[in-house]
Amino acid sequence: MNTDTLENVKNLVLVNVVPFAWTIIGALALWIIGGWAIRGIKGLSRRAMGARGLDSTLIEYVESAIGVLLRVLLVIAVLSLFGVETASFAALIAAAGVAIGMAWSGLLANFAAGVFLILLRPIRVGDFVTAAGVTGTVKEIGMFATVIDTPDNLRTVVGNNKIFGDTITNFSANDFRRVDLTAQLAHSVDPQQAMVLLKARIAQIPNVQANPAPDVEILEFNPAGTKLVVRPYCHNKDYWQVYFDANKAIAEVGGANGWPIPAPHQVLRQPTAP
Repeated sequence: MNTDTLENVKNLVLVNVVPFAWTIIGALALWIIGGWAIRGIKGLSRRAMGARGLDSTLIEYVESAIGVLLRVLLVIAVLSLFGVETASFAALIAAAGVAIGMAWSGLLANFAAGVFLILLRPIRVGDFVTAAGVTGTVKEIGMFATVIDTPDNLRTVVGNNKIFGDTITNFSANDFRRVDLTAQLAHSVDPQQAMVLLKARIAQIPNVQANPAPDVEILEFNPAGTKLVVRPYCHNKDYWQVYFDANKAIAEVGGANGWPIPAPHQVLRQPTAP
């Protein structure tokens, strides 16, 4: 191999191979250092959000989103070292994001609704709610769906967007709730005395609130007699115990005082002869 050939090879290596090798080394270094930086930023954001007392699920959301965004930026930076037009690459990513967003619109809507459920907190894990037509205890608020156990012990998974877009009734949000019952009295029973007796007996039921005191009032007069409303107040967790005990108390008071079984009365009048 003559001197000119060696010189050409040397120039080729210096002009093309060496810069490309340095580019590869720089890309590897950028990828490694960028990975460390991304992990550090994610860790800092997690600690900052944890210090503010944010929900753990929301922290996972934000940390994951930050990681994906920074990783995409890192890929674009690495490709720019190799001379790739990052502007066109970013446009391609944006177009792909739009296409994916259109295809996964329902999934993304559930994701966004999950974020709002955690931020606004209309429901929490452990609450007894009616949401999206499902009544039960909230077991989990996930990224895309919420898990609710119904009173008959059925596990129901409901999309977050359906929950957030519908009416939510949270039975556990307030300190107490009202139990609505009725007591039908016969015509021969004095309603005023019955109200006094029932109110005293209902107040003795365990877990019935003393304040507000139980309500026992006249609801209506019908063919069977007088109908009373019986409304004790209790915590949501005691609702069914108070509900059934109050029904038993109504029967006990009626039996102890000899109240007759209510029945509609009809009065027949014989027309007099002209």
